Amino acid sequence: MSRAIQLAKRGRYTCDPNPQVGCVVSRDNQVVSEGWHAIAGEAHAEIKALKECGDAAGSTVYLTLEPCSHHGRTPPCVEALINAKVSNVMVAMIDPNPLVAGSGIKKLEDAGIGVKQGLLENEARKLNPGFIKRMTQHLPYTRCKMAMSLDGRTALANGESQWISSELSRRDVHRLRAASSAVLTSVETLIKDDASLNARDLDIEFKQAARVIVDRTLKTSNQAKIFSIPGQIIIYTEHENNERIHELEKLGAEVVCLAKTKSWLQDVFLHLAKEFEFNELMVEAGSTFSGALIEQGLIDELIIYMAPVLLGNDANPLVKLKQLEKLSDAKRLNITDVRQVGEDLRLTLTLQG
Repeated sequence: MSRAIQLAKRGRYTCDPNPQVGCVVSRDNQVVSEGWHAIAGEAHAEIKALKECGDAAGSTVYLTLEPCSHHGRTPPCVEALINAKVSNVMVAMIDPNPLVAGSGIKKLEDAGIGVKQGLLENEARKLNPGFIKRMTQHLPYTRCKMAMSLDGRTALANGESQWISSELSRRDVHRLRAASSAVLTSVETLIKDDASLNARDLDIEFKQAARVIVDRTLKTSNQAKIFSIPGQIIIYTEHENNERIHELEKLGAEVVCLAKTKSWLQDVFLHLAKEFEFNELMVEAGSTFSGALIEQGLIDELIIYMAPVLLGNDANPLVKLKQLEKLSDAKRLNITDVRQVGEDLRLTLTLQG
């Protein structure tokens, strides 16, 4: 199963919106064939491994995710396993997709195939946090990327911020973008930085993430750099200005107008998951917008590049949150990874609760 998990990771940059899945076929404790899911719409991991194997009768199959049992972009993999007359299937985790959710395992068992579930389940779940959250909570798994100084500042008081982090850190961010379904920012950040928000200069094959702008009043400039770069652009707004919407659509953007509500930002995230099937979002925005997302519980993970510099007391803070009266009300985080990237430290943290 450990090998199947390693194979699944090969689809990290290309298989979205499908989950990363790996498969190993073995006989007499020897690996016979392997497969992984590379691109949505193409053969799943099981099909690739069975095709490479030729004759899988009597074999044991190791799968990081329960085989699909419904017709989607491709036929159900569970039927291929049954037709191949495999003897046993080891499944790391049940598919969280309600269209499957145990039915694949049941069909295997009904066909007389031995099934065991749960082997290296925690490691398998780490492959697809976005797919799991989209299927169970109807929201994307959201990372917020920020760069800060050692004293927790993101920019000088005059707004200058390029570059706090090192070149290697910035290259690392491009890999994070490439692994995301979409990169999301606020219109205020877009106006300030005029960033491209695309992944580039990477030595890997990847699927370019969509670029999402939260722009309640349609302030996005027609001259914004993102319009000169190919790729999907989505703008969320409350502003029903048909003439302005048409202008932005002519520039290549898809404009989504959602009615103003108290949970408008959550509505945006729900729409991204339901209508665009986005599994994983990366937020790149300023302290105010990032703080608002944290306050509303829309951020799952923080990725912070901490540079060995000091910017001083008047510089801008990492995030702007409401003032607390009690320390017990503070946002608590779990540190899940710390590593050095160039001159910087990269901290990965998940929010508690």
